[in-house]
Amino acid sequence: AGESARRVGHKAVARVFSDIAAMGGTPMHLLVTLALPATTSMAWIDGFYAGARALCDKHLCRIAGGELTSLPDGAATVISIAATGRIACGQAVLRSGGQAGDVLAVTGVLGGSFASGYHLDFEPRLAEGQWLARHPEVHAMMDLSDGLAKDLPRLARASQCAFRLDAAALPLRPGCSAAQAIGDGEDYELLVAISAVAWPAIHTAWKRDFPDLPFTAIGELRDAPMAAPQDLAGGWDHFRRQAGR
Repeated sequence: AGESARRVGHKAVARVFSDIAAMGGTPMHLLVTLALPATTSMAWIDGFYAGARALCDKHLCRIAGGELTSLPDGAATVISIAATGRIACGQAVLRSGGQAGDVLAVTGVLGGSFASGYHLDFEPRLAEGQWLARHPEVHAMMDLSDGLAKDLPRLARASQCAFRLDAAALPLRPGCSAAQAIGDGEDYELLVAISAVAWPAIHTAWKRDFPDLPFTAIGELRDAPMAAPQDLAGGWDHFRRQAGR
């Protein structure tokens, strides 16, 4: 509430692009559906589309259609974005491909996504995801849209592994604690499982190709029967009442 329409439009598209980035893909087309209170101004709608189009233009993606409808006063705004994307056959990286012994790594920094406004202004890691997908030693990947506390266990479960997280190694946004980095929420960075043997070479190549973006090892996947579960607090659960973020 109260945020500029342009920022809302940017985020609505960026969060969908982030899902495509997490598989190493390229966005192609969008369908944009808005259900808005009848009192919504045309200036707000124009601002929303300006933010959405700016990000689409940056990544050569087209808004191909959608729907616009009005709602009774007092109803909640509904924004729905559907997208198509492409990736070379056999190159898609799933969250289910992780292997015991893989290094767990994250792009960027974590924590404070709401306090800093980052959750509205983030840039989806499309180029980075495509780069990672070209390396067969990258076994699994997903984006951190619900917080490390929720998304890391999801990747481990999908890969039929347990995990070890080194909280002291987490790359923190200035002023944030490790607990915030684990539990805050919408960082939209990439969480990656990479062969431990290949990690040093991939990390060196990353620093060459993305010198301004950290890529940090934060733990490892482990053989599930051999490792005790590690509980992480926080994150976002879409189907549970939240006390706030």
